[in-house]
Amino acid sequence: MTSLRRRLTASFYLAAATMLASSPALADRCDDLAAQLRSQIDGLHVGKTAANAIFLSHPATTQLILGCSNRKFTNELIAGADSRKPKPEFYDLVARASAIIFTIPIADTLRGVTRCIKRMGLLHGDDVQTRYRRLNMHCTRTKTSAAIAVSRGRDE
Repeated sequence: MTSLRRRLTASFYLAAATMLASSPALADRCDDLAAQLRSQIDGLHVGKTAANAIFLSHPATTQLILGCSNRKFTNELIAGADSRKPKPEFYDLVARASAIIFTIPIADTLRGVTRCIKRMGLLHGDDVQTRYRRLNMHCTRTKTSAAIAVSRGRDE
């Protein structure tokens, strides 16, 4: 009876160890994605990681955040510019980063980003939400700045 109990206890510990060892950490995937962004985009620097987000920096933006996956979306890229009408470098940076994060061609992400930001104005207001190539794009602007958040839902 005691040998059976020892076998069951040993098999329980072995099963628990394999379950813990085989589950990948979500932060590691996000860190790998940030390293991939840094290696493929010139001038991009990876900053601190806090609260399921990695802060990035680039000369074309005032704010650049890579949001790691959670229960609502897979990944999210948040970028902010210091003017109401961002420069072409801003569009290019957001399009390239979105293409790497969501594995979509750069031309498609560039078209979606420009479409969302250019749509803000008198007719649509300063808060615009669009979808393009299964990406959710949310653009906002104030009197002095503009921002875009690009994400993909968990169910897509």
